[in-house]
Amino acid sequence: MRVEFLQTAEDELAEAIAYYNLQSEGLGLEFAAEAKRTLGRMLLYPAAWTSVSRRTRRCRLNRFPYALLYQTRVDSLLVVAVQNLHRDPNSWKSRLGPGKA
Repeated sequence: MRVEFLQTAEDELAEAIAYYNLQSEGLGLEFAAEAKRTLGRMLLYPAAWTSVSRRTRRCRLNRFPYALLYQTRVDSLLVVAVQNLHRDPNSWKSRLGPGKA
């Protein structure tokens, strides 16, 4: 199974890495490594994480206040958002279109 990102989710990941690098040298790399470990957990157990809508699940990162929101597809996981848990929890829904959340 492979992992795909919506462009907005990819942008959110890059923004979070840049933000943490500004906070402390190397912290962005630690965030990226934790995101990668989270992706690994999602691949191993795609149905194990919290359901936030009919098709979308949320897997929280350890140590950082972020979650990866994703949908399971036939042969892939589609990451639809890299969500800052201190922001609007529903902001990701508009990027999928009606009935696809």
